[in-house]
Amino acid sequence: MEILNFSPDEIKLFILVLIRVSIILSFFPIFASPLIPDTIKAGLYLVFSILIMSAVKVNIAKFPIHRVDVLILIFSEAVIGLSLGFAIRFFIAAVQMAAQIIGFQMGYTMINVIDPQSGTQISILEQIGYWVVLLFFLQLNGHNLFLASVIESFDLINIGTIVFKRELLTEMIRLSSDIFTIAIKIGSPTIAALLFINVAFGLVAKFEPKMNILLTAFPVPIIVGLIFFGFTLELLSIFTRNYVTDLLRMLKTILKILGRV
Repeated sequence: MEILNFSPDEIKLFILVLIRVSIILSFFPIFASPLIPDTIKAGLYLVFSILIMSAVKVNIAKFPIHRVDVLILIFSEAVIGLSLGFAIRFFIAAVQMAAQIIGFQMGYTMINVIDPQSGTQISILEQIGYWVVLLFFLQLNGHNLFLASVIESFDLINIGTIVFKRELLTEMIRLSSDIFTIAIKIGSPTIAALLFINVAFGLVAKFEPKMNILLTAFPVPIIVGLIFFGFTLELLSIFTRNYVTDLLRMLKTILKILGRV
């Protein structure tokens, strides 16, 4: 079979492509799920890498020979994969943070479920928000843009042409700060409503000390929180649409920072 007639240099190229592709895909929510067997994930990574490798134009003869240079190449591909992967995950992390803050305000800190992706306990509202935003993301063809960006990354940054710049750290810090900003924007209606309720019950407890506020106030934040959280899920479609619209531009910005342009 021709596919088995790889030269040593072509094998090196394939490994570098595989490193970038596998790291980027591992950040995508569907591929990150442990519900998908590792053998299937590995097979998808291999197939996708082989398809991309056929389109990657690299002068294999200029590949480094020394181990240190090869390790630098591997590290470079890992950095590209991690940078693009983080850009994909930051919006979902913002949605989960918003749901976590809302759950804390509602008193849902003790109501946790097992997250099948990480194997850890998370808030039930986090889980709901995660799956809702994932469905919106798939409905808006965000996965197609994601896969297209993986392929385009090899056009903008070919193997071994990465340039480390300070702007990359600045962009990663900006994305990290956007997680909190977007989380507050998403959860602000529910957080504000629950804050007013807590203030109102605090005033009632101040002027009516004989009233059993603890028993009366316990179910109210839960009911109001769930109602406003339902409205928040509807707003998620708008936030997700804006995110998907801006996704390709954001990924190209990161690639241009890492490239020689």
